[in-house]
Amino acid sequence: MRSDNIKKGPERAPQRSLLKAMGYTEEQIARPLIGIVNSFNEVIPGHIHLQSIARAAKDGVLSNGGTPMEFNVIGVCDGIAMGHEGMKYSLSSREVIADSIECMAKAHGFDGLVFIPNCDKIVPGMLMAAARLNLPSIFISGGPMLSLRSDRGEAMDLNSVFEAVGAYKNGTMDGERLNYYEENACPGCGSCSGMFTANSMNCLTEVLGMALRGNGTIPAVYAARLRLAKQAGARAVDLVRENLRPLDILTEKAFVNALTVDMALGCSSNSLLHLTAIAHEAGVTLNLREVNAISEATPNLCHLAPAGQHHVQELNEVGGVYAVMNELAKHGKLDLSLKTVTGKTVGENIAGCEKRGNEVIRDYENPYSPTGGLAVLFGSLAENGAVVKRSAVAPEMLRHSGPARVFDSEEEAIAAIYGGKIKSGDVVVIRYEGPAGGPGMREMLSPTSAICGMGLDKEVALITDGRFSGATRGASIGHVSPEAVCGGTIAYVRDGDRITIDIPNYSIELEVSAEELAERRKTTEIKKKTDLKGYIKRYAESVSSADLGAIVR
Repeated sequence: MRSDNIKKGPERAPQRSLLKAMGYTEEQIARPLIGIVNSFNEVIPGHIHLQSIARAAKDGVLSNGGTPMEFNVIGVCDGIAMGHEGMKYSLSSREVIADSIECMAKAHGFDGLVFIPNCDKIVPGMLMAAARLNLPSIFISGGPMLSLRSDRGEAMDLNSVFEAVGAYKNGTMDGERLNYYEENACPGCGSCSGMFTANSMNCLTEVLGMALRGNGTIPAVYAARLRLAKQAGARAVDLVRENLRPLDILTEKAFVNALTVDMALGCSSNSLLHLTAIAHEAGVTLNLREVNAISEATPNLCHLAPAGQHHVQELNEVGGVYAVMNELAKHGKLDLSLKTVTGKTVGENIAGCEKRGNEVIRDYENPYSPTGGLAVLFGSLAENGAVVKRSAVAPEMLRHSGPARVFDSEEEAIAAIYGGKIKSGDVVVIRYEGPAGGPGMREMLSPTSAICGMGLDKEVALITDGRFSGATRGASIGHVSPEAVCGGTIAYVRDGDRITIDIPNYSIELEVSAEELAERRKTTEIKKKTDLKGYIKRYAESVSSADLGAIVR
């Protein structure tokens, strides 16, 4: 066992002495040492209950003859960090999470790992660490938050509150009603209840083969979640015995499977950012142009919030991720031969997992749309690509052309939106919010929700080198690459320039002549932040562009 490096032989007596100082017995030390990587904290609603998940996972490890050893990693709540400088630390925390796990696992000689994530950056950060370390590993998330119906019968989630703020600012909602959403939209623990980034990544962890069935969909408050954690803990010990490792599972074909199911589920646009970064750690290259080919060949079978009114709890009720996979597999869309942490192949895992009904998961022959939930746009405004959650765009906005309204920060844009300065037909451009320029590539849920709350989501597009929350809906196009601070075309857009968006044809164009654009490149000063300190300064200096996954080089 790998842990023999810290516990075998007379020369390791000092290490054994330190283990015994914590109460570990000879018998416990002799067993496989399983690191329990817990992202519990008292800051994130998706993580407030992870102590109970960890306890269940440890029980599973113990039941199968292993010794669990728990340690913690940080986590950022995107919702709380939204709309202020805190969001600079959301995406950038992904790298800290991966690095800190590497430090702990390498330093202490674990034989295997149980990863307990739940919210946005924690899931991909842990997947990156799993691929990098290549120790036998399994994932058990904290599960999604429940979505409750309002007194008017509408399904609520965090996005309901953000959009209510827009309606309040627009004068179409009073303070009492705004407070109603504040009090009722988030009823308890769990990752926010739609197919937002956290739930997207937890579902895709199942598809990648790194988690057991139900990891992405069993609600946080269900006892089934604790039972799944016990099963995951027990299975972690078996993975050590079988020497089944992440790089045996996270192959190029596994990522193609993940992208295919991503398109069918209608996952967050952030999933492309994270899958690219995880693939990089696994030695796999994902090309954004190939994503569109997968999207063209994959129907969108689910319209979960924000694209529709269904939430993850309903996906769980009708068969979960495996039911979606089975529907795709019937039509030859998945590689069923791939290994998974269950010890079985993808095909063996999903065999017989039929969906129930045709509402939450539609039949392959009757999809919400014939193409996938995401699209990558290319053109003069985004030579290296820009990402849009196509399934959450109103049909009338799939093609749009309008004058640019340009802002150099999220705050400037929000002030203009709330101030009633954005008109029907406009294309809002928010730049200098990319991975390096932000820095940290902030999510733009506040401006997009304000646009929706004011009833402009079918009339106004928003483009940014930043990114969007998985809760975002509307013609919201992010990840524009190259970003402004690196001299991308978005840095040279001016108020009134016409921008043409054609999502069905994967294009985004700045309607400015090449001569004019060349002149602007000579005369326009690139704005760089000079007051950065600490970690975020180091991050800005080393982070890649969004099309490469915003990885730290």
